Amino acid sequence: MSIYVKKALETLAEVNKVILGKNNEIKEIMAAFLSNGHILLEDIPGVGKTTLALAFSKAMNLSYRRVQFTPDVMPSDLTGFSIYRREEDRFVYLKGSVFCNLLLADELNRTSPKTQSALLEVMEERKVTVEGVTREVPSPFLVIATQNPFGNAGTQMLPEAQVDRFTASLSIGYPDYKNELILAKSVSNENRLDRVQTVLNAEILAHMQNDVHSIFISDPVYQYILNLISATRNHPYIERGASPRATIALVKMSKAYAWLDGKTFVTPNDVYTQFPFVVAHRLVLNSQARMQKISNRDIILQILSNVARPSMGQ
Repeated sequence: MSIYVKKALETLAEVNKVILGKNNEIKEIMAAFLSNGHILLEDIPGVGKTTLALAFSKAMNLSYRRVQFTPDVMPSDLTGFSIYRREEDRFVYLKGSVFCNLLLADELNRTSPKTQSALLEVMEERKVTVEGVTREVPSPFLVIATQNPFGNAGTQMLPEAQVDRFTASLSIGYPDYKNELILAKSVSNENRLDRVQTVLNAEILAHMQNDVHSIFISDPVYQYILNLISATRNHPYIERGASPRATIALVKMSKAYAWLDGKTFVTPNDVYTQFPFVVAHRLVLNSQARMQKISNRDIILQILSNVARPSMGQ
């Protein structure tokens, strides 16, 4: 096991100190970071999303900002703007919230489509253009965006083309009884985030991301990835299937997941595990599926069951 993998596992252990019983979800978010991607959390309020983002930023020593999105948040709040300073007789550019390593975009669906587009453009380009001047955001630039799937009054759900920019989506959900009991007993004046120790930094994370690129994928596993993606485009209950961007995301996430397990190659099981996280938010079901109350999860499980996996020898 390389020193970088050990550092990544130490990071997971630090975050697990404050987010109890969510090892798989935390590992999934780490995999997205290793693939230089962004995460969409579709979750109810109060399950620890802000604490999760803060724990990751502290463990990885990343600059962190949180934006609580409301209808009056403007694109310039994110990208920055220029103001005139009389004493200097010139315009001075003030950086917006996106100039950080890790941004928590809380309840992104509660702001205007124009502001949503401003953020999603930065996510894709990793740069900001204001008044004709282009500025790069810090590297790495990672976004954890949240939207509440319930109580949609006053919200602007993300358009399909913009949702596609997120590498993976997941839900943290409620803790189980045992871990919530531990959480209740640990309530004190202490800030739980004080327990988190810094184990790496942006430079080390960049080395990790480069390591992930070197993970090998055999042709049969590449074909398995394409067969899964193609199955979403030909399914009778899916109106619009996964895009080529989803294919790229599945390759990257499968590599990152394999790397976290200390492997030098991707197995079919890595692809199988990552497929639901990569495509769940990208599928648009048709009216027939909605009438029969068939969910994205039902269809994903059906596709995974129907598409043959290559044997480990391949």
